[in-house]
Amino acid sequence: MLEAAFWDGVKQFNHRQFYECHDTLEAIWIEAMEPERTFYQGVLQIAVALYHLSNGNGRGATMLLGEGLRRLGRYTPDYDGVDVEQLVHQSTAILEDLQQRGPEQAAELWRSLSTSPGSESPCLPTIHPVR
Repeated sequence: MLEAAFWDGVKQFNHRQFYECHDTLEAIWIEAMEPERTFYQGVLQIAVALYHLSNGNGRGATMLLGEGLRRLGRYTPDYDGVDVEQLVHQSTAILEDLQQRGPEQAAELWRSLSTSPGSESPCLPTIHPVR
């Protein structure tokens, strides 16, 4: 069962407070047991990747998106009430775009991210409960 603090981290993530999300999730990740531990780590890595992307660090974003996606893969389509498939889909689109553009274009990619699903640009990932 996911810690209540996880949902605080989700709020931070969805409000683009990626550094704060990292702090929140790291505190519960350190104490967690499997299978939650790897799940928290995957979400945490996606958050830190987006923090790096927002600061123009394309190499850090690429590395952590890949690591986070690898960890979250075993939790799709959903895990303990979280729509993991959507998070993985949105994060994969950003990783692929970043790999195509190259890490030096991280700031440009960040500016182009949409906050509305369905647009032509990759959408900024969000975390939602399963509907």
